[in-house]
Amino acid sequence: MRAIWKGSIAFGLVNVPVKLYSATENHDVDMHQVHDKDGGRIRYQRRCEVCDEIVEYSEIDKAYEDGEHRVILTKDDFEALPAEDNDDIDVLQFVPNDQIDPIMLERSYFLEPTSKTPKAYLLLRQTLEKADKTAIVKVTLRTRTRLAILRTRGKLLMIQTLRWADEIREVDFKGVNSRAKISDKELEMSAQLVETYSEDFTPAEFTDDYQEELKKLIDAKIESGETLDLEETFPDEDEDDDTGGDVVDLMEALRQSVDRSRSSKKSGSKQSGSNKSSRKSTKKKAS
Repeated sequence: MRAIWKGSIAFGLVNVPVKLYSATENHDVDMHQVHDKDGGRIRYQRRCEVCDEIVEYSEIDKAYEDGEHRVILTKDDFEALPAEDNDDIDVLQFVPNDQIDPIMLERSYFLEPTSKTPKAYLLLRQTLEKADKTAIVKVTLRTRTRLAILRTRGKLLMIQTLRWADEIREVDFKGVNSRAKISDKELEMSAQLVETYSEDFTPAEFTDDYQEELKKLIDAKIESGETLDLEETFPDEDEDDDTGGDVVDLMEALRQSVDRSRSSKKSGSKQSGSNKSSRKSTKKKAS
């Protein structure tokens, strides 16, 4: 894993040298576009609509248009902006953890201590944990200054960049202001449904089915070529799914959902018990 930034966390007179690493990666299968007629790779060219010449990226400037004005901004213009070349993650304030709205979160990065004696790193991490606080910081990445949060994750410190306040849309949907009456019975049944689905969240239990099926398709095509039978490789698993028809009544929908969830959990626990019994009998035979 390669560090993408090196600097320090600075708050007060305390300085914590760190390296920054991307905390996430994309697991999507990489693909490119080809011509369906002959399989040729599709290439994109930057062509000027005035002179019709193909333009190199180094010869491209940017322009802003508002309908009345058109302003061209050159590379020199951008370099003249007061973009910070700052190697510090500046701590602005500490706030309660629950004041960070998840809608503001963008990209995540891990911070590695680079000092030979990482005491300041450990001190900051333990202080944040004990205080149950999140630090609001500013960090300059690729010449752009971003607002971010500094928080703990296990034994690590990490930052997550934030959207600015004016990037969050304010909406007022008519449906949320509805005067529809929710009965106590409906609320009780809905709470039961939530309870039947309640368990600890384990991210590793969930997988990206689409990407797995895509990889399966690619492997099958490598093995069988264009003669691949798609119906045989991907049988329709929804054909025998009996949903019992459309349920219009809200109470009936809740009742059926609770019953279905409970029966699903029971069958799952029976299967688990069967597996345990099987393992016990196998151990006895082995002994």
